[in-house]
Amino acid sequence: MTEKATAPSVLRNTAFLRLWTGTTASGFAMWALPFVLGLAVLERSITAVELGVVLAARTAGFLVAVPVAGVLADRHARRRVVFWSCLVGAVMTPVIALGMGKSLLLMAVAAAVVGAGQGGCRPAFQALVAEVVPESGRQQANALTTLSLRVTTLVAPSVTALAALVTNAGTLLVVTAALWLIAALVPPRGNPAPARAGERAGFAAEFAEGLHEARRHPWLVAGLGALTTMVALGYSATAVLLPVVSRDRYDTEAVLAAATTAYTAGALVGAALMARWRPRTPGWVALAGMAVYSLVPLALLLPVHPVVLIAVYVLGGAGMELFNVPWFTAVQREVEPGKLARVSSLDFLLSFGLAPVGLAFIAPAVEQFGSGVVLGACALACLAAPAAAALVPSSKGFTRSS
Repeated sequence: MTEKATAPSVLRNTAFLRLWTGTTASGFAMWALPFVLGLAVLERSITAVELGVVLAARTAGFLVAVPVAGVLADRHARRRVVFWSCLVGAVMTPVIALGMGKSLLLMAVAAAVVGAGQGGCRPAFQALVAEVVPESGRQQANALTTLSLRVTTLVAPSVTALAALVTNAGTLLVVTAALWLIAALVPPRGNPAPARAGERAGFAAEFAEGLHEARRHPWLVAGLGALTTMVALGYSATAVLLPVVSRDRYDTEAVLAAATTAYTAGALVGAALMARWRPRTPGWVALAGMAVYSLVPLALLLPVHPVVLIAVYVLGGAGMELFNVPWFTAVQREVEPGKLARVSSLDFLLSFGLAPVGLAFIAPAVEQFGSGVVLGACALACLAAPAAAALVPSSKGFTRSS
């Protein structure tokens, strides 16, 4: 049994539309940067090794900034944290262009600061949704935000490639900086920062408060464990082995491109569905959607027809949005408002933070045990982790009262 949404559309909420525009602009800037730098490699402005160093520096900056940003966004107005974080991205992105072909150190430092800006705005954006959108409209708001970010992953590479026909990578980096500026200026003001009685605790103590708040919600801890497992093992294994399977089994790069596009297309379908669908057991539906991703490493393991593989990627993308939208909505509803950014930063830190660790271990594991064993183990983990999370009683509705 399901219920359809009866709340007014969030598209009539001007504050949300401003927030959505800022989030989309930051997402486009974030996704465009790797492709712009890839074009710089093609132009021979930088080398492939320099590209790897710069992108690694950006990831490091992101991971360092996320927990700091969670504390800052709970201490101060979230709008202010978004402004300064995105302004950092706007100022430092052109510095990457200045360093191209001249100084790898300058490029890496600038990329790390840009990554810090990206990490700085994520928890604040997430908390701002809860401030500017009433509870009844948050699932739709999260679905629309996810839709825009998924569209960005499809559009950013194409737009970047087309723009490269008429300009160079340095100019495109300046355009990317303009997107960061839009993200800094457009979002609305939310609620004022909550008043804090007495002397403020230190950073570590305040971050620990966020950890304590997360532990108050068993469904959240279980869901984070499942999500971290899926990203660190499932995403990592399929990211590493899809190109190999495309080359060795199907003897074409077209399968790689089609599967990647199919995943995003499926995510768009899933997000569009969750904009309207209100399942009676949102937690179980979300975890079931996550479990669908276990079909992806399984399809890479078995000698299936390429059409079947592409169809599985569509299902995997849709399933992940069946998880993401209720998950974000539940976090915004259940977590204490004054600790929401810290809990969101913990979410980003575990899910995105352990992904590079998974990527680092997948290739050695394949060398040691073979791709079949690795894919089978990852498929089992992607199924078992959400199933285990679903056994936690409060996971049924992603609420302490379920």
